[in-house]
Amino acid sequence: MYTDSHCHLNFPELFQRLPEIRAAMADALVTRALCICTTMEEFDNVHRLATSYDNFWATVGVHPDNEGIHEPTYDELVARAALPRVVAIGETGLDYYQMDERKGGRTLVDMEWQRDRFRTHIRAARTTQLPLVIHTRSASDDTLAILKEEGECGDSLSAGGVFHCFTESQAVARAALDLGFYISLSGILTFKTAHELREVAQFVPNDRLLIETDSPYLAPVPFRGKTNSPAYVPFVAKLLAELRGGTAEDIGQLTSLNFDVLFSKVSA
Repeated sequence: MYTDSHCHLNFPELFQRLPEIRAAMADALVTRALCICTTMEEFDNVHRLATSYDNFWATVGVHPDNEGIHEPTYDELVARAALPRVVAIGETGLDYYQMDERKGGRTLVDMEWQRDRFRTHIRAARTTQLPLVIHTRSASDDTLAILKEEGECGDSLSAGGVFHCFTESQAVARAALDLGFYISLSGILTFKTAHELREVAQFVPNDRLLIETDSPYLAPVPFRGKTNSPAYVPFVAKLLAELRGGTAEDIGQLTSLNFDVLFSKVSA
């Protein structure tokens, strides 16, 4: 019934407990999960999860924050995207959160390597026609601008994708939707301080909504501060149902259908 559209089951704190986590997912009616790649070095492990279990799928990509790792080339991304059960490119995007020019930190010029990496991912996605899994933090203007510059406008040639773990404003959500992207909401939605995000959650159209855990991070209330798990994604659905009407089960079915549409290789 429920689909976790973004998790990191290859990370040690989850992988070492995988049988327990899979049992908890079954008990919570979380029937599927998308395992997200954040470095090329970890891709084989992420892909192995997807090929070992019939309810897991994989992505290929390098998180914008990761440095000192193998830099992905366009050809590498395209080749791995063609492998079985790889359904998206990412996670990719921009993260300027640690940038603080006033304190002598990095400048926008210093972050050009992130923008170059992002463009490589977008081009690979457009070639393979797989959706992008977008991470953006303190960088929404540049994220949207680069997507537009690379031709992402929601037309038939666009890769499209999802802005995962969305925490931006309603204006950013509207701009992402206008480009054809989906919006995915995580356990952050359940935090007491997430007032603006709850407004976004009410704004996103039914056919562009996804839910996720981003586990092992960002466990929802009442598990906040603990290790997150795909089994907790129904708590995101429950709060969404309170905000939008209906039941958690309705949200689970709706977002699972949207998952099938966006990641169309899942049902191919």
